[in-house]
Amino acid sequence: MAGATIDHMVAVTILIAALLLTMGIYNQMFASAVAYEGNRKVAMKAVDIINTACLSPGNPEDWGEKNASLLGFGLQDPQVGGYALSPYSLMRLRTSSNDSQLVEYPPDSGLFYNNISANYGHDILSPVGDCLNYTAAAKMLGINGTYGFRLDIVPTLDVNVSQVLGYGHLVLNVEVHGSGLPLSGAALNYYLFHINKTAGSDYPSITRYPTNPPGVAHTNPSGSVDIHFSNVTDDDPSYSFTVYVSLGGVTGVGYYTHNTIDSESQYIIPLIQDFDDGKIIIAHNWDGVTPAVTYNATFFVLTSDFQLHPIQIDNSTGLLGAENPYNTTQVRAYEVGLLVISYLTPEDDMGSVILPWGIGTLGVPTSFGGDPTGYSFVATELRQVSIDDISYQVKVSAWSLSG
Repeated sequence: MAGATIDHMVAVTILIAALLLTMGIYNQMFASAVAYEGNRKVAMKAVDIINTACLSPGNPEDWGEKNASLLGFGLQDPQVGGYALSPYSLMRLRTSSNDSQLVEYPPDSGLFYNNISANYGHDILSPVGDCLNYTAAAKMLGINGTYGFRLDIVPTLDVNVSQVLGYGHLVLNVEVHGSGLPLSGAALNYYLFHINKTAGSDYPSITRYPTNPPGVAHTNPSGSVDIHFSNVTDDDPSYSFTVYVSLGGVTGVGYYTHNTIDSESQYIIPLIQDFDDGKIIIAHNWDGVTPAVTYNATFFVLTSDFQLHPIQIDNSTGLLGAENPYNTTQVRAYEVGLLVISYLTPEDDMGSVILPWGIGTLGVPTSFGGDPTGYSFVATELRQVSIDDISYQVKVSAWSLSG
């Protein structure tokens, strides 16, 4: 009898252990199923966000071009449709994540500008009050407080430009890569904006080489090509260079600027005053140190075949300094292009800055949204799009704010 009792107790103990083990495995499976379902919802939300951003122009659909209240978020170009993004709507995203990244002008004025920067001297400075912030966009998407997101919009092609010395005249090397690999046989359309001082004039001049059509070249098997400008010496010239690259329907942009001014200070700052009318403030640095400068500005409209056509603008030349810190001008609000501004110091040093009117004209990258760092699961979605006929890749990252 005692043996039977012991056997019964052992059997019950084994059964209980098996049940506990099974419950542990079930709990793990249940937790995994819950986590999977939560991650699936995040992944689906990433798809929703990228489709809304890329395939909807927003409401109103031309909000990037008008001083109008935005009711619905979207970045699609309404004139093109498909996976084409508006170059103007992108300029109105508040990409600065905190106030320390904003530009205040004039200093201590309380007027702040969002800075979408391609590189030194190639900035898009937009009034903060006219920019869409992350919180407002999240509310329009219906995810405020439940999901976070981030948009990263970068050119598909990597185009690098550098100066090659030792020829006695200006030589620029262009290298083109896509997905880490060199692009052989890519077609290049290029312009050089040579900054010089005309004899007898107090203002700098902008000479474009060539005029139109643009210069043409092709990359070699290593994805690079040297471009020679025999009429421009290489003894410290001041210039800006822009090149548009295409191969197999994929397009990109490269640029390079060289100034004779031995300073990190940007003497001229172009600021967007009004999107609706294309009003631009051409402002002096006004830091109390930078001397007065004369300037010469030209707006170049970019056509669909990558030609740049000069357009006359108001106040195209002027003197800027402490007594006259800025002038205003106007570009064609509904035509993308480049506002090229050359400037000259009292010591005859020269420099230039470029305001891209439209994100794609200089292949400017931009990011908008929150920070996914620290979240356990972040879903991503990718799309290939075009902006001003320039190829870009859009990446959306999404995560659950509830953990």
